[in-house]
Amino acid sequence: MEQQAQEFDKQPCLEGARVRLRPLDRADFGALYAVASDPQLWAQHPASDRYQEPVFRKLFDEYVASGGALVVIDKATGRIIGSSRYNVPEPGAGRAEIGWSFLARAFWGGAYNAEVKALMLRHAFRFVDTVYFRVGESNARSRRAMEKIGGRLSERMETVALPSGVPVVHVIYEISKDDFFSPANPLLK
Repeated sequence: MEQQAQEFDKQPCLEGARVRLRPLDRADFGALYAVASDPQLWAQHPASDRYQEPVFRKLFDEYVASGGALVVIDKATGRIIGSSRYNVPEPGAGRAEIGWSFLARAFWGGAYNAEVKALMLRHAFRFVDTVYFRVGESNARSRRAMEKIGGRLSERMETVALPSGVPVVHVIYEISKDDFFSPANPLLK
């Protein structure tokens, strides 16, 4: 598995019926911040101040530096409507992370998030056997979204310090390759 993880393409171009995903570029800041500047996007997030330009700019710079960030483009309008990101912290472990995801509120409610995650998961499972997602323990909206796409709450928890230094507990959801390709998977229906 180590060889596969080292070759994980963290910035693919992916396309579905509703969205296109492509690598994030520095030139995308304005369009992505136009989405991220909505305080309601971050209301349940542990870092609820991400709608503020200086805070989001730091996050955006981290996205670019990660080498795994993607923008989500609405195919109907050609506009950037959000972002998500891959992370492979332990090459060879057979695991990858999907996270740092957000969509404009007009695209909340299931179909768009489900398609983004299905595209990203399908791609990830070319390289790894398990994908995990860290979600702020108190972020009920993101936890419901994870359950809607078939994420299983694991027993693992992680405490992550926000840029302010405040520790935040994250729960870990997982989706295995076998579960993803199962006929029971809600993303494949």
